[in-house]
Amino acid sequence: MRVIRRRLRWLPGALVLGLFLLCAAAVDRPGPERLATTARGEPQASAGSAKRVAAVGGRVPAARPRIVPRSRWLAGAETYHRDPIRYGDRVKAVFLHHTDSPNDYDCADSPRIIRYLYAGQAGGGASGGKEWDDIGYNFLVDRCGTVYEGRAGGIARPVVGAHAQGFNRNTAGIAAIGTFTEGTPVPKAMTEAIAALSAWKLDLSRIDPRSHVRLVSSNDLARFRSGKAHNFFAVSGHRDGYETFCPGLALMGKLPEIRERAAALQNRL
Repeated sequence: MRVIRRRLRWLPGALVLGLFLLCAAAVDRPGPERLATTARGEPQASAGSAKRVAAVGGRVPAARPRIVPRSRWLAGAETYHRDPIRYGDRVKAVFLHHTDSPNDYDCADSPRIIRYLYAGQAGGGASGGKEWDDIGYNFLVDRCGTVYEGRAGGIARPVVGAHAQGFNRNTAGIAAIGTFTEGTPVPKAMTEAIAALSAWKLDLSRIDPRSHVRLVSSNDLARFRSGKAHNFFAVSGHRDGYETFCPGLALMGKLPEIRERAAALQNRL
């Protein structure tokens, strides 16, 4: 029997969900920034956000990594009410998270772990969830390097998530499944997958992963008060924008390596 099943089966439901909620930040509620819709009520894609960028100066853009669709981990699971999906203009930065869950899981259990996260963030009532509009992260990566689609709305589009209080718009949240406090080994397959995902997602907006980008806070609960601009690395940790230990010192220490690898995958010198 897999380790995570042994750990979870004896715990009360509310306690199990609590184990998966320590890193998540509160959702920013929908506001007037919602994207315009078509006559059929479908959100319009912002220019260039849903299309692979053309080669620039002979540079070939980063390839899209294999991403498991959310329909795979949602199969057979209860779904929860979701507000209309919101979109930004383009993804200018990614914020890295960890899920504060066990590290010694069987990767075949990753879909079930994501369902626990989803229930904890979007569920409510008897499930003990936070009743958010969806799972907060745009993507999740397991220790074997498998990338999963998280939040609904389209993997190539600038979906506004609920992962970085004050900086959800024009960013993407990538959650590493596990707990990566100081001294914890970070699997090479995981960092490689995060780099590949960051390279592709940022290249849709022609952003160099090693560059700095200017983001404006939308919430006083962030590290920077509402309306204040700050320059972030295009690949940053959750703690860079919010008072939290997430994504853990071990994963924070991998950020320079991830940025360089992502830039290489974008075929930048």
